[in-house]
Amino acid sequence: MTQERIIETNSPEETFALGETMGKAAKEGEFYTLVGDLGTGKTVFTQGIAQGLGIEEPVTSPTFTIVQVYDRGRMPFYHFDVYRIGDVEEMEEIGYEDYFYGAGLTLVEWGNLIEELLPQKRKEIRIEKDLEKGFDYRKITICEVI
Repeated sequence: MTQERIIETNSPEETFALGETMGKAAKEGEFYTLVGDLGTGKTVFTQGIAQGLGIEEPVTSPTFTIVQVYDRGRMPFYHFDVYRIGDVEEMEEIGYEDYFYGAGLTLVEWGNLIEELLPQKRKEIRIEKDLEKGFDYRKITICEVI
């Protein structure tokens, strides 16, 4: 069963603000996946989530480290980027289950690449551009998978 909602933003600031709103509403143990082409604003959205969690340190995409842990907010934030994962064994080597089922909020960029490892209950967030609607336009689809 899924529930879906679509939000449209027209600037990086609006995309950040949506992430911040979601971060403020996040609960311990929640799991988000984030999918979007390069340059759609995944990092801006994630920075907003971190801000909403009260994390003040700089947030960057963990493209080469796979996971970045932020523990100075109201709950731990586990930010994964699995774009460069060759196979699921690499995820097992870093102990992904400790994060996926931990007490914080987990966000996995490119989660569609490790579908078989994802928790059944999650929020799938997809960010898309539409240049006909403007350079900064984003269609953000949030799907609750239960």
